[in-house]
Amino acid sequence: MGFYYRKSVSLGPFRVNVSNSGVGYSVGGKGFRTGVSSRGKRYSAFSLPGTGLGYRTAHQGRGCLLVAIGLLAVTMLLLKGLR
Repeated sequence: MGFYYRKSVSLGPFRVNVSNSGVGYSVGGKGFRTGVSSRGKRYSAFSLPGTGLGYRTAHQGRGCLLVAIGLLAVTMLLLKGLR
């Protein structure tokens, strides 16, 4: 195995990932995340927090973008309700 570099920065529900391959971004929280990899592939990831079990699937088309916008809207409503 060779060396690799990966760094991620979280900004609330948003995450920016920087690696040797480039820059990727995602949105979501514990249990669900959707985004675009550094190679330009869209994905959604589902997991059971604290278990290490999860599932990641690739998307074609704009379905992932619609899920991200919907998740962002729900997150904004939840944050507004907590204030």
